[in-house]
Amino acid sequence: MFDSRLTTYANLDRLGALGIAFITLRRRTPKLVAELLAAPAEEWRRITLTNVGRIYRKPRILDRRVTLKPCAGELRQITVTDLGHERPALLITNQTEVPARELVDRYAHRMVIENTIADAIDFFHMDALSAAVPLKVHLDLQVTLMASALYRTLARRLGNGMENAHARTLFRKVVNTSATIDMKPEEIVVSLGRRANNPLLIAAGFAEQRQPIPWLGDRRLRIRFF
Repeated sequence: MFDSRLTTYANLDRLGALGIAFITLRRRTPKLVAELLAAPAEEWRRITLTNVGRIYRKPRILDRRVTLKPCAGELRQITVTDLGHERPALLITNQTEVPARELVDRYAHRMVIENTIADAIDFFHMDALSAAVPLKVHLDLQVTLMASALYRTLARRLGNGMENAHARTLFRKVVNTSATIDMKPEEIVVSLGRRANNPLLIAAGFAEQRQPIPWLGDRRLRIRFF
């Protein structure tokens, strides 16, 4: 699965000859887009996706076979509209037996990955790494990836529609809060004040959790909500 500018149609033909399945985008020209959008209404159908936002879960698709020079055989072209973009997406693949919904869903998941990378650049400033010492660059990148993974783990645990929340949103609603820390011999108690999103943390089981802290002996971390 890759972007249209990664390779050429000739290389797509080579992938097919090697038995390698692929999904990519076709370059869109105004003439091609106009021809596809003028297709008879009965050729279009709606599908339901699972990997995109709720607003764009039911796009329309046009599933056809096309020939692209210098490819030897036919390729499958799936035109997708109503995905939140002004122009339709044109998927090209050599997978002819896989249901169109699965192919579009799989490619939509790639867009989710791209959004995650964009979120890392926007919130964690992954594009502002120190370049003075190579070791520092590697450390910056590793710490950024670790932070992004922790935010994604938190989002999945919270659930309730927060699974796809951006790191900036999670920070504002959940992470960026003050607390009182009470260091006791047997445990460390973190007391959080009243906040609108505390019910999400309670529903996720944070109130019942007793997290061991290896570097502090037998003491455990406990979170208390008011």
